[in-house]
Amino acid sequence: MPALNNSRILIIATDGFEQSELFDPREALIEAGAKVTLASPDVKPIQGMKHDEKGDTITPDMPLDAVRIEGYDGLILPGGVANPDTLRTNATAVSLVRAFVTTGKPVAAICHGPWLLVEADVVDGRTVTGWPSVRTDLRNAGAKVVDQAVAVDGNIITSRKPDDIPAFIDAFSKAVVQTGTVTA
Repeated sequence: MPALNNSRILIIATDGFEQSELFDPREALIEAGAKVTLASPDVKPIQGMKHDEKGDTITPDMPLDAVRIEGYDGLILPGGVANPDTLRTNATAVSLVRAFVTTGKPVAAICHGPWLLVEADVVDGRTVTGWPSVRTDLRNAGAKVVDQAVAVDGNIITSRKPDDIPAFIDAFSKAVVQTGTVTA
């Protein structure tokens, strides 16, 4: 994974996030030199899940409505079933996702996270992947769906499941470096 010195990465999540899909990318990005910020609808501890069992909690750094995209170089959207399902009904979350994509900043969504890409109406004509149960939604939104560890189409990076996290983070990190905001 490339060094991400001075890059600023935003993660958006709420209750029901898949624990490994938030904690593992967050840790890898921090270790690579990125400053990572977690935003959620409210600044109170959010509940992680290990599949269908409760996992650890984490307290967001800021509320979604305080996020300004110009302060970030990329966006990570963890999965879990409840997390993206809740966030796709949150107008602020959806508009942030749309803004990151339309400004060309890297946006990476894993597992059920691509639901937010569907809701933001940014997958039409794009090649993406995701958890099997969201693939029909992706197709219905106009995406070309593939079954592989990571799909990169422009600034959108998608993956299927926790086992894909290494490829997911590698592809996202390379995309952040390509934006030119990383310094040695």
